Amino acid sequence: MTTNKPITTSFTHHSTAMDVIKGVDLVRRRAIVTGGSSGIGVETARALASAGAEVTLAVRNPDAGQKAADDITGTTGNDRVLVAPLDLADQGSIADFVANWDGPLHILVNNAGIMAAPLSRTPQGWEMQFATNHLGHFALANGLRPALAAGDGARIVSVSSAAHLRSPVVFEDIQYDNREYEPWQAYGQSKTANVLFAVEATRRWSDDGIYTNSLMPGAIQTNLQRYVSKEELDRMRSGNAAAWKTVEQGAATSVLVAASPLLDEVGGRYFEDCQEAAPAQPGQRTGVADYALDPEAAERLWQVSTALLKS
Repeated sequence: MTTNKPITTSFTHHSTAMDVIKGVDLVRRRAIVTGGSSGIGVETARALASAGAEVTLAVRNPDAGQKAADDITGTTGNDRVLVAPLDLADQGSIADFVANWDGPLHILVNNAGIMAAPLSRTPQGWEMQFATNHLGHFALANGLRPALAAGDGARIVSVSSAAHLRSPVVFEDIQYDNREYEPWQAYGQSKTANVLFAVEATRRWSDDGIYTNSLMPGAIQTNLQRYVSKEELDRMRSGNAAAWKTVEQGAATSVLVAASPLLDEVGGRYFEDCQEAAPAQPGQRTGVADYALDPEAAERLWQVSTALLKS
């Protein structure tokens, strides 16, 4: 039964994806991990595969995806690790992926993303971080909704970030048409959108047995930082070196949200360090902002996103 109590677990900041998946049986379950060829995506996929799931790596570079799939098969013994092309900034690519999907889907991990990128836009004029991190995954999840509904208790994992604390969704100018572009603020807006998506998707789809939660994986050095200068990265690390995680630790909260029995019929919540997060406090870089869980903002974002995809 659904509970309103905060979800707590025995896992910690230091737990790995393999710690979290231990004892979980995902045989006969099917999963998709976007951005599954590197970083925490490949470790999330590895953990799900180790529990017996069929895992599809949805990736921009199929060659890199196949190398990751072969590595996962080699380490888990699971040969049901598949690769499919997906570019989240390209609505045609998303439509093709959805059209090629057949049968039920039990776990969708919306993991791929870009961070603090210079200003660029899709052909539709959408700001690239918002388009990739939110709108791409929004379109993907909506396209796969029938498959998720057929999954009998499906879960969507929306990988957000503590960077959501940098900015709410600025509905008056989401695409930075009229305000000065700031890479980290734009990233923060897209990560708030990931949390709001989990809130509204659960409200709309829980009757279909589909539950969505969001999470902060932690500070992990991956390809996600490719737009961050070495100087800025060094400054970030020196600020709190103990807070940084390995990729195996960084994937742990994603795997918890994807597969833990503790989250059966639980949705619309935000997790960090394998626990449900507390409300954010001023001056802190942990917890979840009130505006990211606001049901009115979540519904508004859904309506805006739907309209953008139809335009």
